[in-house]
Amino acid sequence: MNQNPHLRTSKTAILLLNLGTPSAPTPKAVRAYLKEFLSDPRVVEIPRIIWWCILNGIILPIRSGASAKKYASIWLPKLGSPLMHYSRLQAKELGEKFSQQGHTVLVDLAMRYGQPSTQEALNGLKAQGMERLLVLPLYPQYSATTTASSFDEVFRVLGTWRDQPELRLVKHYHDNPAYIAALRDQVLSSWDKNGRPDFAKGDRFVMSFHGLPKRNLMKGDPYHCECLKTGRLLGESLGLEPGQYIVTFQSRFGKAEWLKPYTASTIEKLAKEGCQRMDIFCPGFPADCLETLEEIAMEACETFLEHGGKDYRYIPCLNSNPQWIEALSDIAHDHLHGWPLGVESESDLAKRNERAELVERTKS
Repeated sequence: MNQNPHLRTSKTAILLLNLGTPSAPTPKAVRAYLKEFLSDPRVVEIPRIIWWCILNGIILPIRSGASAKKYASIWLPKLGSPLMHYSRLQAKELGEKFSQQGHTVLVDLAMRYGQPSTQEALNGLKAQGMERLLVLPLYPQYSATTTASSFDEVFRVLGTWRDQPELRLVKHYHDNPAYIAALRDQVLSSWDKNGRPDFAKGDRFVMSFHGLPKRNLMKGDPYHCECLKTGRLLGESLGLEPGQYIVTFQSRFGKAEWLKPYTASTIEKLAKEGCQRMDIFCPGFPADCLETLEEIAMEACETFLEHGGKDYRYIPCLNSNPQWIEALSDIAHDHLHGWPLGVESESDLAKRNERAELVERTKS
C-alpha cells in the first residue's frame, strides 16, 4: 500500500523566537552579527543609503572589536553565549513541560539574527510533520524593532512554502499574571538569599528595560507603555510603593533622544544622592545576555560604586526559573486553545490512508 504523501501525522508546534547572538566572541563573528542586526530597517529607521555608509564605514569597523571584548567577558565556559544557552534551555524545558502534561507538541528555538535561523527552525518543524504553528517571541513587551521584525521573518519564510501551516502569533504578554508571578519569584528568591532592601534608609529597586529612540514611541510603538505597565505590576506584586522602585531604559545609542529615564544616569544620580544599596533587575529580558551581564551587572555596578554607592546587587534574568517555564506553558496554552496537542496513532493514520485509496479507486 503506497502512502498518500498528503496523509501523515499532524503535529502542533511552538517556535520560540529571540533576537540573536554572535556565534563566537571574536571581531569577525560579532561583525557578521551586527551587520545583519543593524541592517534591519525595523531596527534602524534611517534612510538606507545614509545608514549604509554609517554602518559600513564607521560602526562595523569600530564597534566589532570593542563589542567582541565585551562578549568575551560574559561568554560561558563550555556553554558559549548566555543568551543562546538559556534560550535553548527554555525551549527544551517547555517541550518537557508539555510532555509531562501528556501532550506531544514540537518546540524549537529560532534567532532573528544569526543561528539557528528562523528558516532553519521552520524547515525542521515542517520535516517533523508540523501542521499548526504558534509563534511565541521571547519579548514580553511588543515593539516593532523586535516582535514585528521576528514576525516579518516568519512571514517571509512561510511565503516561500506551497503548503503552509495554520498560524497563530503571540503579540505580547507584558501583563500576563503568570509572567508577573515569575518575575516576582525571581526577585524574591534573590531577596531571600541576600536580604531585602531597606527602603526606609533610601535603598532602591531599579527595573531596567532595553531602550528605544523616543521617535518610536511618537510613531505609535506601544513598547514604552507596556514596559511601564510591567514595572507597575511587578512593583505592586512585591508590595512596593511607587517611590521605592524606578523603571529605567538602557542601551542608548547615538545622539537622538531615547526613552527616559536612562538607566546609567539614574544610577549615577541615586548614588550621588546617598543611595547606599541598589537592587537592579531586567524584566524585559527573559534570558541573560550582553545587555544584562556586561552593561548592567558590570558597567552599571562600576558607575554606582564610583559615585558613592556601597552595595550593588544584580538580580539575574528569568533564565530557567521553573516558574518562568510554567508561565511560558500557560501563555502557550492560552493561544493553543482548540488545537490538538497530541499525535494521531499509526492505526488511525493507516485507516485514513486506506479510506483515501478507496476514494481514489472509486474515482478511477
